[in-house]
Amino acid sequence: MMMKRIALFFAVSLLVSVTVSLLMSMLGIGNYIGAQGLQYGSLMAFCLVWGIAGSMVTLLISKQLAKWTMGVQIVTLEGPHRDLVSTVHRLARRAGLTEMPEVGIYQSDDLNAFATGRSRNSSLVAVSTGLLSRMNDKEIEGVLAHEVAHIANGDMVTMALVQGVVNAFVMFFSRIAAYAVSQALRNNDDEDAPVNPWVNMGLTFLFDMLFGLLALPIVAWFSRYREYRADSGGASLAGKEKMIAALESLKRAYPQLAESKEATQGNFQAMQISSKSGLLRIISTHPPLEERIEALRASTL
Repeated sequence: MMMKRIALFFAVSLLVSVTVSLLMSMLGIGNYIGAQGLQYGSLMAFCLVWGIAGSMVTLLISKQLAKWTMGVQIVTLEGPHRDLVSTVHRLARRAGLTEMPEVGIYQSDDLNAFATGRSRNSSLVAVSTGLLSRMNDKEIEGVLAHEVAHIANGDMVTMALVQGVVNAFVMFFSRIAAYAVSQALRNNDDEDAPVNPWVNMGLTFLFDMLFGLLALPIVAWFSRYREYRADSGGASLAGKEKMIAALESLKRAYPQLAESKEATQGNFQAMQISSKSGLLRIISTHPPLEERIEALRASTL
């Protein structure tokens, strides 16, 4: 399974790279260093295409990618998990969705569920076997309502756009910084010599890493915001008590799950548990469960 996921990761990365490269070739974008130095307009176009197009390609294949990497098995109203499918569809109709999400189950001891897909009309709600076996019907409905709220809110698309724009600005400023340092490292007696491409490439990689780390809190903040919003949406769809019950069930289960090898190596990808504090908290994609529960209790839903 691990080798399959690694192979899929490289396959997706290659697909994104090839797609974006073809798009830039069609648009005539790519050469942003000219005889007069950096061409900022060309550089911004280059970064926007790479940043946003890359995120959009990943979004477009996200549902199929989840099925491959997580081993999600689709279930229907005609099968043994008809109650699960019926609950998702009922919540989806209540949320105003016109196209029902696909519903799937995957093998994992984690208490987890996630929603993915390229749009509200092409989505997937997947639930782990661990969650189904360890939560009661009321708690499961709260989890499902949270995931349906993500779909209804268009969170997959907005998160991809936010990540794409942040990636574009990271690339833009890292290339400006790399070019400036490359210029400073040139031999002072040969000011007309072109920038060493290998030095510039290495510096670009370093600044990509540095600015990418600095940008993490921005993406993490938006992710935490959408989790609060999905909690609120889930409470509106299933009832506040069910949403709180789901979060409290996760809170009770977390100490045991955190001790297991599988839990420490994986993430709670959607109803994710966050126990980070201090500096790590600002790059956590999910708020602490205690704060999510208190926010729901304080709400007027």
